[in-house]
Amino acid sequence: MITDTHTHLYSEQFNEDREAMIQRAKDAGVSRFFIPAIDSSYTKSMLDLEKENPNDVFLMMGLHPTSVKENYLEELAHVKNWIDKRNFYAIGEIGIDLFWDKSFLAQQQETFKTQIRWAKEKKLPIVIHCRNAFDEIFEILETEKSDDLRGVFHCFTGTLEQAKQAISYNMKLGIGGVATFKNGKIDTFLNEIGLQHIVLETDAPYLAPVPYRGKRNESSYITNVIDKLVDIYGVSFEEIAKITTQNSKDIFSI
Repeated sequence: MITDTHTHLYSEQFNEDREAMIQRAKDAGVSRFFIPAIDSSYTKSMLDLEKENPNDVFLMMGLHPTSVKENYLEELAHVKNWIDKRNFYAIGEIGIDLFWDKSFLAQQQETFKTQIRWAKEKKLPIVIHCRNAFDEIFEILETEKSDDLRGVFHCFTGTLEQAKQAISYNMKLGIGGVATFKNGKIDTFLNEIGLQHIVLETDAPYLAPVPYRGKRNESSYITNVIDKLVDIYGVSFEEIAKITTQNSKDIFSI
């Protein structure tokens, strides 16, 4: 069993072939899809996706840092309304992104903290989005660390030291297409991180692994990530699938 812990199956990029794309993933052995939220504009698409795939799709709820704008308090209220109304498997994806725009940093920090606290109240994991913001993310995790804090550091792209720091906050590292990139760098030290600290993800439709780099990503391509981890760790494909799926069960309480 293979688990894709981070895939935007509701993305407009899949509107033409969503059903076929999901079937390709199932044919490749992927049987669980964890779906991160972005903002209120995608909530209906996420709920529709769950309705159509009730046994395979596991929804998160949260406000993505790049959607933290002038109306962020309204968006946070939307998140709170939904997590009080029904069950989700995580609060995510949440975090800080300083790649495109730094003008909302204070609001991103407030939004990240608020959602971490909701996750701890609900005993849910968090799924962290971090881009050009390791120091800012770690600063908040340091203030919020507790036995109730756990989750996934989605699309981990940091150094070995940052990987160890993330793990110290009870985070698994989300490993996807970047591990297959020549300039991705994480492949140079991943074997120093035990497999018990890793979950698999695609971030489809983004960050397609080699040999599909630059094209639309999809969940079936997670097998290319596993192939790379086979080389890195020197264990079988089946072993990596088994361990990482168990890790995802531990994090998402399934």
